[in-house]
Amino acid sequence: MKEIVITEREAGQRLDKYLQKCMPQAPKSFFYKMLRKKNITWNGKRAEGKEKLKSGDTIRFFLAQETIEKFSGEQKEQVSALLPEKYKPQIVYEDDQAVIFNKPAGLLSQKARPQDVSLVEYLTAHLLENGSITREELKGFHPAVCNRLDRNTSGLVLAGKTVAGLQQLSEMLKNRTMEKYYLTLVSGVIKKPQKISGYLVKDPRANQVRVSAVPLGEGSPIETAYEPLGDNGRATLLRVELITGRSHQIRSHLASIGHPVAGDTKYGDPAANSYYRKRYGLNFQLLHAWQICFPEDCGILTQLAERRIEASLPPLFGRILAGEGLARPVKEPGK
Repeated sequence: MKEIVITEREAGQRLDKYLQKCMPQAPKSFFYKMLRKKNITWNGKRAEGKEKLKSGDTIRFFLAQETIEKFSGEQKEQVSALLPEKYKPQIVYEDDQAVIFNKPAGLLSQKARPQDVSLVEYLTAHLLENGSITREELKGFHPAVCNRLDRNTSGLVLAGKTVAGLQQLSEMLKNRTMEKYYLTLVSGVIKKPQKISGYLVKDPRANQVRVSAVPLGEGSPIETAYEPLGDNGRATLLRVELITGRSHQIRSHLASIGHPVAGDTKYGDPAANSYYRKRYGLNFQLLHAWQICFPEDCGILTQLAERRIEASLPPLFGRILAGEGLARPVKEPGK
């Protein structure tokens, strides 16, 4: 049995149209037959197919897994049907072992729920489409992302196309041999570069973290470095180096020193957030994974050795910088 819970993004369409997107290889008559026999149910009831879907509706498929796979067809068709244009990532680098995406804000790096479409599904669809992997190969290996960005953080995400590529990227991330730089706009004026440290404690129930200057319980040590690239007297554009990669590290660490990220509803300044929302329509943290600098030794990823990969700024980020009188960054890390 397979279950799908309808999201806000999917709501508003007819049930039969939605089923056709889920299983594009099945004839229309198949759906109506399955609905009549209650092999496909809508909110636990028999349906005709003309029902309009609402957020929270539940669709259950009492079908053999082989039938679902047979009629699902190419995953690229499902992804293109379910992923709006504004959430489609840009490929900024690709070789035989790895892919690097510029992920837009709003797209999950990995599924949070079974029915979600995330960057991982897009990656798999892309590799099926260009012939890098076959469906038979997917039974033994699933391409995956190596570094996860929060849903509303944009920028560079590394992904492995092969087991070896995935292992190599994961090893470099674990050993911190690559340099990762972010761009963000924070409240207040910062004039000098600085490296800060502390301890991060997770609160899983609230999906938040807090930062302490001293060890607390199961707190993890964190290090963050930043350099100001310009300010307008109210806010500062920062280039941030993520030295340790903890959940919400940049957002919580900067907030803990009095310089919260613009638009951040978890750790930010409500007054500043209101200003950016009203003036620019910003309703999420303005944080962008901008550049990754690879080391000389990249193992099997020889084409990435000593390369600097950059993700272009999202249009909204650029508009906010222009509106606030701040220049787009051009400085390269370490230079």
